[in-house]
Amino acid sequence: MDVKEVARSFRAMLTARVLHMVASGLLTLVLARFLLSQTEYGLLGSAVAVLGVVQLVSDLGIGKAAARYVTEYRENDPSQVPHVLRIATTYRVGAIVAVCVPFALLGPRVAALIGQPEIGHLLALGAGYIAVHSLFSYSQVLFQGYNRITYSAAVRTVGSVARLGFAVAFVLAVGGAAGALAGYVVGYGVGGLLGLGLLYVKCYRGVERADEPEEGLAERVARYSVPLTATRGANVLDKRVDTILVGSLMNPAAVSYYYLSKQIVGFVQSPAASLGFTLSPTYGEHKADGRTDRAASVYETTLQYVLLLYVPAAAGMVLVAEPALRLVFGAEYAPAAPVLQVFAGYVVLQAISFVTSDALDYLGRARSRAYAKGAASISNFLLNLALIPAFGVPGAAAATVVTHAGYTTVNVAVIHSELSLSVGRLARHLAVVVGVTAAMSAAVWAVLTTASGALAVVSAVALGVAVWAGLSVLSGLLEPSRVVTALS
Repeated sequence: MDVKEVARSFRAMLTARVLHMVASGLLTLVLARFLLSQTEYGLLGSAVAVLGVVQLVSDLGIGKAAARYVTEYRENDPSQVPHVLRIATTYRVGAIVAVCVPFALLGPRVAALIGQPEIGHLLALGAGYIAVHSLFSYSQVLFQGYNRITYSAAVRTVGSVARLGFAVAFVLAVGGAAGALAGYVVGYGVGGLLGLGLLYVKCYRGVERADEPEEGLAERVARYSVPLTATRGANVLDKRVDTILVGSLMNPAAVSYYYLSKQIVGFVQSPAASLGFTLSPTYGEHKADGRTDRAASVYETTLQYVLLLYVPAAAGMVLVAEPALRLVFGAEYAPAAPVLQVFAGYVVLQAISFVTSDALDYLGRARSRAYAKGAASISNFLLNLALIPAFGVPGAAAATVVTHAGYTTVNVAVIHSELSLSVGRLARHLAVVVGVTAAMSAAVWAVLTTASGALAVVSAVALGVAVWAGLSVLSGLLEPSRVVTALS
């Protein structure tokens, strides 16, 4: 992709992420503050965590593997691309059927097995959630491989907005966490059907194809999906098992604090996720063309902007967590503040991962990433078992931060081995960013210690953004003209 295509794709995905963030934020606010009790919200979080783990088996690594080969064959032999899509879709649908049929019968038993029988009725709906969410995510990943990011954005937007509308409607009609989960199923189903329809119309129907797939193509797609499955499995466990353990070792109220904090972290990470999703296929294209220096330049620039945005954002989260939670979600969610503050470190680490991890898949280093993610996930599980009984919900957050720090470090080291990054320049950039963050934090702290209530939170955030923007421009870290050009 050239610069204009990258900018257009980034704008489309960022817009979709923003709409997803707004829809998810509204849904979180409406459910947590108005429609569900704290216990019901915690039960919903526990159920979604369990379903996310089970969905791993229906997803495997097929979508990412297919996207990688779509990118490769688009450059070398476009007539094979429709065969890649057909093979991958057959694998995906087969896996969904194999998982969802037995889970529809065994969901309540799974709930009892993990010590949370109160979510058994929610897991009974789980088969539908697993199926539609798997298809919803599958189409987005495939469009990434085709470099049709605008279609991924459209699918994400429709699914997110539909989930908001249907979840609220079903809670009002049915009530409780079951109504919310039913709304999730219908909303993601709408997005999933749109994605499959677009894949068929835009990428398969009427597309010129070879009479037969290349010999061994199905086996190569399946084989490359193995390390991707391991990575995705480790990633899912990393993101879900902590919530499950909080529910098993503590109570639904504790889950509500943890689940809410993770939802907020997800909102904050939208720009980095959009950028990483958009740029990842580009690294594979540059490597295929022998232009690793160009790939290195793109990655370094991306990482610099991510650090400039997320290091100050993490500091701001630490400072405003408690008053902001009281203001937005009510005093009953104030105990979530320490969890959100610990997660501030995870915000920075995950932002770096978003622009690094997917790139490794397209650079052919999925196996290295899988080993790192597997080790991190096992460590995260063990740390959770040790820290949750000792420190409660903040202990679970701390385990995530510690293990993700190791995983992110390994990923950056692997991409450095591929692209030979300028470590000195990146280190100098980070040092200046830390200086800007310190000045911004001092300004925010001054406001919060001299005022209280909504006015203090709004004023502190506004002043922090102003100080950050001003110092970023003065120090040369941020060039407004380049930002305007990229987004226009």
